[in-house]
Amino acid sequence: MSDEGRPLSASQRWLSRRALVLHLALLVWFPGCLVAFWWQVHRALGGNALSYLYSVEWPAFAVAGAWAWWQLVHTEPSAVGRAAQQRIAGVASAPDAGAELGGAARPHPVRRREEEDPELAAYNDRLARLAAEGPKGWRRR
Repeated sequence: MSDEGRPLSASQRWLSRRALVLHLALLVWFPGCLVAFWWQVHRALGGNALSYLYSVEWPAFAVAGAWAWWQLVHTEPSAVGRAAQQRIAGVASAPDAGAELGGAARPHPVRRREEEDPELAAYNDRLARLAAEGPKGWRRR
């Protein structure tokens, strides 16, 4: 989906800068895995028994790379982020949202500082501060 909510056109999906980088990565990854497969087969036929295992793994890596390429080309990061934010906002507005998100809506147990070890108290203070700041992500500024 584009920023306006419309589906991306084929040229936007397949020829964007992000997609071209993914195509380039696949063009390096897939043949690289096949070359490693061929090399391991020759080593296995030459007497290296462990190379039989590797000769099976490399085609699996090639297929996994192709699957990841397909998924990344067909997934728009902004739509995924927007959907996650909407889910979080929906959960946060629910009556028992604090229980699911660990937010302030849930009553916190009473801490008795006189019974706590100083290191444990400092750790608990840090956890409380992190919980109050909310979830962080690499896109958060």
